Amino acid sequence: MNLILCIETSTEVCSVALAQNGKTIGLLHIEQGNEHASKLNGLVQELLLKAGYGLNQLDAVAVCKGPGSYTGLRVGVSAAKGFCYALDIPLIAIDSLTSLAAYFVQHNNLDQNALLIPMIDARRMEVYTAVFNQKLNMLAPIEAKVIGQDSFTELLNRQELVFFGNGAEKCKANITHKNAVFVDGIHCSASGLCLLANEAFINNSFENVAYFEPYYLKDFVGTQARKLV
Repeated sequence: MNLILCIETSTEVCSVALAQNGKTIGLLHIEQGNEHASKLNGLVQELLLKAGYGLNQLDAVAVCKGPGSYTGLRVGVSAAKGFCYALDIPLIAIDSLTSLAAYFVQHNNLDQNALLIPMIDARRMEVYTAVFNQKLNMLAPIEAKVIGQDSFTELLNRQELVFFGNGAEKCKANITHKNAVFVDGIHCSASGLCLLANEAFINNSFENVAYFEPYYLKDFVGTQARKLV
């Protein structure tokens, strides 16, 4: 049996889950945007306490590596690396879009031919996205995509596409094809990591804790504060 702490901080939702042999046995989350750094360790402590386990019983830590919020990813990866260093256990990293697709599949039944299009908000009309089938095979690579009225047209002309995630809402006005289905209320969750982390653990698919960095996909662009008059 393996016990894996899963950490998801790539969007406005900060969540932690405890996975035992791929099954989610505990899950906590907050949706307070900028409080990931101050709340994450407390969530981990509360999660373990409620599940009746201690940090020293963990076999690995899994984290969403990105893409997503620059600050959120840094918080999650830094915490995951800290736990792995302190406990001398492996680090597992899963990309945010595969995790989001996995979470969606766990909670929804679809036409078998439908493809999955998870979307994470990347500001303005841009999203981080990829294309998956329902076996979570990635059919088109992760990209930062600007959404317009012709987005995904070639695929939509052939089959149903299901859009979800915190970047999907703003795309509804542009993607109006009859084969476009939007599912609301689906957010990144650490529970989406659980089964994927178990598979990685079994396959010894671990990261180098010393050198691992988040997968930002795009360079960080800060905003300049307004000059006070």
